[in-house]
Amino acid sequence: MPLQRRVPKSGFKNINHKEYFAVNLSTLQKLAEEKKLTKIGIAELVAAGLTNGKELVKVLGNGELKAKVDVEANAFSKTAEEAIKAVGGNATII
Repeated sequence: MPLQRRVPKSGFKNINHKEYFAVNLSTLQKLAEEKKLTKIGIAELVAAGLTNGKELVKVLGNGELKAKVDVEANAFSKTAEEAIKAVGGNATII
């Protein structure tokens, strides 16, 4: 049996890959309405039970945001950043 068939195959593992916890705009809207928040950061997401604080958080553009909120997260999608700025809020990368 040739060597390339005897040796097990393994895939590529990117060492620079970052795993994000996804939070949608609809979730931020619910959080802002329930707790009357104008600024949402990692601490508010931990207090709401959405993340444990050790994970990186990325805000995605799924849903609709009506409240003017300032959002702090590790990353934003383009649509989420545009939607936050459209209602008058700020998207700040930590």
